[in-house]
Amino acid sequence: MTQSVVVQVGQCGNQVGCRFWDLALREHAHVNKKGLYDEALSSFFQNVDSRRSDGRGCGVGGRIQHLKARAVLVDMEEGVVNEILQGPLREVFDSTQLLTDVSGSGNNWAVGHMTYGSAYREQIVDKLRKAAEHCDCLQCFFLIHSMGGGTGSGLGTRVLSLLEEEFPEVCRIVTSIYPSAEDDVITSPYNSVLAMRELTEHADCVLPVENQSLVEIVNKIKHMSHGAKPGATIRRDSTVISGQGGLSGAEKPFDAMNNIVANLLLNMTSSARFEGSLNMDLNEIAMNLVPFPRLHYLVPSLTPLYTLADVNVPTRRLDQMFSDAFSKEHQLIRADPKHSLYLACALMVRGNVQVSDLRRNIERLKPSLPFVSWNQEGWKTGLCSVPPVGHSHSLLALANNTCVKPTFMELRERFTRLYRKKAHLHHYLNVEGMEQSFFSEAVTSLSSLIEEYHHLDATKLKLMPDAPRLCIAT
Repeated sequence: MTQSVVVQVGQCGNQVGCRFWDLALREHAHVNKKGLYDEALSSFFQNVDSRRSDGRGCGVGGRIQHLKARAVLVDMEEGVVNEILQGPLREVFDSTQLLTDVSGSGNNWAVGHMTYGSAYREQIVDKLRKAAEHCDCLQCFFLIHSMGGGTGSGLGTRVLSLLEEEFPEVCRIVTSIYPSAEDDVITSPYNSVLAMRELTEHADCVLPVENQSLVEIVNKIKHMSHGAKPGATIRRDSTVISGQGGLSGAEKPFDAMNNIVANLLLNMTSSARFEGSLNMDLNEIAMNLVPFPRLHYLVPSLTPLYTLADVNVPTRRLDQMFSDAFSKEHQLIRADPKHSLYLACALMVRGNVQVSDLRRNIERLKPSLPFVSWNQEGWKTGLCSVPPVGHSHSLLALANNTCVKPTFMELRERFTRLYRKKAHLHHYLNVEGMEQSFFSEAVTSLSSLIEEYHHLDATKLKLMPDAPRLCIAT
């Protein structure tokens, strides 16, 4: 029985985290009919008895008293956290889990990382320790943040380095939302490249998610809901379009996008939260998918996409679902893994699926997927028997693939366009502790990462077919 803690930093991190807790409660309510606090719930929730003064949780097996999320919420603006505290999830968090300021980071990585990182260091560490102390066996920290703004990128990566300092043995899995090229934050290339260096050095795994991919997926779902196919409708009270998913008020344009990322986390944590014939330990993701410590960026793809919107369409056939997981349309970043090199791949399946189905589909797909020569069997599989609410099965694929290289090259190009002119640099250099060398070191770190992927890509040309075997005369 292990537990994990979710750390949500910045506006985007807290909004995505909110959707995750909202949907996780929905899943557990769907399965847990007796109202008992079981091992599945204990993985991400505490059961607190308000009559106990020490704030400790009740043990597994008793009635559910008061569920508290194993989470730490950090934002240097009050808005989103205050909204959470006024919404349907207000009972799931308490003040000891929250840390806010009023002024925000002004889209400046240095303010988040240096100014707030130093000012709030002790309070952040204290809240992380308290969350860890409430766990019997702490397995993993999930950090959710965005790359383009100031708090998510700057303070988010500062929190990441604090996690490494305080809990060096605990796995750190980061979900990072990358800005699109048309991002309205002019300084987002600076913030993203400065954050990239921290992610490369301090994370065990990073799941990069691109805003542009989320927009395209949401548009695809909306297209289906407008009668593109007979019977393809989104229920109006659907979790993807309702504004009630942990936030009060009317639907916001990015609710649906946040919901997709929340579903990525739901699928990833399903083995920790429910039973399965082949459950995957979260630590095994890094252990099996990251052959080189810096190359820990895993491309996520989800299927069926319609799970994310409660769209009333016929369930995809099982084999089709496996094929979908390796198509560009189902990825959360714009990349082409089939024309790049796989270092390893994990398949996390939910629902009534047999191990034989998994093996058969891997054997079917393997010939079309270029794996690095020294890891041809680099597959990790997980089977969770509890499907998403309203569906018979789903699949999350996590691919360690060199196809992330173009995304990083595009980011470097946008950074260089600004940095060549030293545009907006003074805003960063006016922050105490920030030096210009941080910029050159960050872009050097990113270039080095791109080069490592490039060297691996070059080996793809040398992939040789199996040597012919001797025929035995009969």
